[in-house]
Formats: sequence, structure tokens, C-alpha cells
Amino acid sequence: MGLALREAPPAGFQVVAPPRSELDLADAGSVRRWVGDRPWAAVVNAGAWTAVDAAETHAAEAWAANAHGPAILARATAERGLPLVQISTDYVFDGGLDRPYREDDPVGPVSVYGASKAAGEMAVAALNPRHVILRTAWVYSPWGTNFLRTMLRLAETRDALSVINDQAGCPTSALDIAGAIGAVCRRLGDAAPQPAGVFHFAGAGETTWYGFATRIFERAAQAGLRVPAVTPIPSADWPTPVRRPANSRLDTTHFTRTFGLAPRPWTEAADEVVDRLTGAGERQGGRA
Repeated sequence: MGLALREAPPAGFQVVAPPRSELDLADAGSVRRWVGDRPWAAVVNAGAWTAVDAAETHAAEAWAANAHGPAILARATAERGLPLVQISTDYVFDGGLDRPYREDDPVGPVSVYGASKAAGEMAVAALNPRHVILRTAWVYSPWGTNFLRTMLRLAETRDALSVINDQAGCPTSALDIAGAIGAVCRRLGDAAPQPAGVFHFAGAGETTWYGFATRIFERAAQAGLRVPAVTPIPSADWPTPVRRPANSRLDTTHFTRTFGLAPRPWTEAADEVVDRLTGAGERQGGRA
């Protein structure tokens, strides 16, 4: 998320994103020095331990980043009266509902990662009254390690892939989340009453990992790339150290009503990132 905020800073804001070498969220002194007396409009915590499987064997590190760090940041921002935007995840739920999750649905994490993120939410809510907790899901971007980039990388060498088709979610571009954060920060700068609490933001519509992969490869094929054959499989055929939520769908109605921004279709956002990574946009522009 930090890269997305730097790449697409919300209109009207200057984004300052210090590296970990300068700001250690596990160090209260470091956090207080950075919060300091600078004229921040808001503080956004986009840092987290996101290696879901590795969290099971590195629980202390995951809790330090996802729970203790947000608590330190919440205290420091509350002392200055600054609003804090905490980015969270669908993994705070167990995935057992048969409808999209709303903000008031009870959490029930089934992994170290999910439990640590839920604890971070509770700390932020308890320690800084001027908070917005923004849950999202199935995040991808043009950078780093994520599902969309992994599919394109595998397409370079694989003739066939098997992808899970019994987990449902809402793929969400980090660039769109950056826009949502901007909408939140603008409202937090308005006169009272200001919004506070938990909100869901994710790409509009839903699919499975298989459906997501299919869309990625369809778009890549349009750009002239080689693509593999894709076979849908159940989760049982692809065991992982952590049980992923079968249902990661998030209801975004509350966010749209509060901040006036509706998520765009996940297909549109995914196509945009695939085009960016494959150079399709430049080629199409050259033919126009």
C-alpha cells in the first residue's frame, strides 16, 4: 500500500512514507519522533506482516507488526489528536457466511495472521477515538508479490495451471485503495461530525481465484502474451499451512454512503494493472 500511495497520491495531499529504517512501528520512541509536531492531516498505517502462511511459524513477528505496532501508533496519534487510518483484512473473518461480510459481523479469525490483524483493529479502536479501520481483500498491484503478478510470471514458463475455484472474494487494486484512503482523509479533515469506526472497501463484484486467473490470462492474451490452460480445483487439492476463508466477500455499502466513493468493477481495475504490466496500454496508444 505504501507504494500505491506514493505512486498515486490522493489529490490535495502530500504523501510522506518513511522506510522501516527510519520509522520502526515496534519502537514507541521512533513512532513518537516521527509523529512529532509535524502538521499531518492524517496518519495511515499501511505497514503489516502479510505473509499469511509464514505467520504461523513467525507468530511473534506477525503480532509485533499487526497488533503491537498499531497500538503504539494509535497512542502516539491520539496524544496529538491526529486521525489514524488502519488498513485491515478479510482474514479477521472465518469465511463461513453465505453473503458478503458487513462491518458489524463478528470477527472470528482462524489464523495467526487474521488474529493479529483483529487485535490491531481492537487496539486502534480502543486507543484513538479518531480512527478509521479500512478492511479490504485480495489485494494486488503492479509491484511486489501478489496473485496477479504471480499468474503473469507463471504464464511465461507454464503450459498449464491449477487454480482454486471454491473460495470467493473481491479482487482489489492497491491503486483503488489509495483512492479510497484519499476519500477517507478528506472527510477526516472536514468539520465535525467526522466518521469513525470500521469500513469495508473492495473491488465491486465477486469471483473465485480461478475466475480471477482466467480474467488475467484473457487480458494478457489480448496483449499477445502466451497464456497457460487453467484448470479449476477445490481447496482440498491445494493444501496450505493456513485455511483461507471460503468467503472473503466484503459489503462496501457503508463506505460508499459515508465517503461518497463507490468501488469500480474488479474486472476493470484488474485489466488496467495487466495492461500496465504487459505494456498493452502503450501498444494500443501507439496504434491510435
